[in-house]
Amino acid sequence: MSRKLAQLGLLVFMAIDLVAIVFLAYLTFGSMGSADSSSDLIIDFTIDKGQGAKEIAVNLEKEGIISNDLFFNYYIWRKDAGNLLQAGEYELSPAKTIPEIVRILAEGKVRFDPGVRITIPEGYTTGQIEDALIAGGLNVSESELEEAVGITAPLAKEIFGFAYLADLPPRATLDGFLFPDTYFFEEDSSLNDIVKRMLGNFDSKISDAMRVKIKARGKNLYEVVIMASLIEREVQTYEDMRTVSGALWKRMEIGMPLQVDATLAYLTGKKTGEITNDHKLIDSPYNTYKYRGLPPTPIANPGINAINAAIDPIESEYLYYLSTPTTGETIFSKTLDEHNENRIKYLR
Repeated sequence: MSRKLAQLGLLVFMAIDLVAIVFLAYLTFGSMGSADSSSDLIIDFTIDKGQGAKEIAVNLEKEGIISNDLFFNYYIWRKDAGNLLQAGEYELSPAKTIPEIVRILAEGKVRFDPGVRITIPEGYTTGQIEDALIAGGLNVSESELEEAVGITAPLAKEIFGFAYLADLPPRATLDGFLFPDTYFFEEDSSLNDIVKRMLGNFDSKISDAMRVKIKARGKNLYEVVIMASLIEREVQTYEDMRTVSGALWKRMEIGMPLQVDATLAYLTGKKTGEITNDHKLIDSPYNTYKYRGLPPTPIANPGINAINAAIDPIESEYLYYLSTPTTGETIFSKTLDEHNENRIKYLR
């Protein structure tokens, strides 16, 4: 390769990098791509079936909802969300940012609620989600969702295409990644359509900043989701979730078993208040009293608060905690003796 060609190639790469930097700076320090951040207009916007992301972007700019279709297309490309945008009639505002608009279009939050509305609460297991879909009238048979979710990450990446699936361990399944939210499905939605919507919703909720923080903490996404699933099933408030997260990560660091009752509840089908000492002797990798470290898979599908808590724990002197049976208040302790005193005080 000649010196001039090499220099030309370098200039091309620098130009591409510059475009990316300018775009990221615009999103970070500007108005996140909104056409008019102070606008109070509501604009009717329609996506027809079969329209692609580029045509949608052009129409959004034409209607004055976004400032530039280039920024929209670049964001769609970065998030691999082109195939998530759904047909329908929407009410959008020029004050909304590009990430907000993409989320609305991907979640199908149309002006007129189409088809079947399904609400999935935080912390539902895959079995509970399946029950909710069936109860809502969708064409899902018993155990069908659990079988679909049981496929491993490499195959899931081939089927659904989301980049984050390639970063999961080869043994990982889709348990934990069916994001809790309110969804609107057409009555004839296929199981793949349903699963893809939930996986795509998860992807849209996990920001680039969150992914960077996970890596900076020396963790991976799968570890975070497993930890978040424990936290989701253990405590209620975001502040308590972050404090419990700090305690559980600390237990792992010092080689202490996690001793999370929620894993035994998952294993036995019992409520956490029904866990006995005999259950703590069960020989299973989900028994976090017997085996150190995280369980092999998530035990539920966590919401954004639990995921954020797993990523951003509160570091404290606390190592133990319990939830009161009447109010669900979390009582924290620094030592085992203090914890045992609290058990006598609040649980007996």
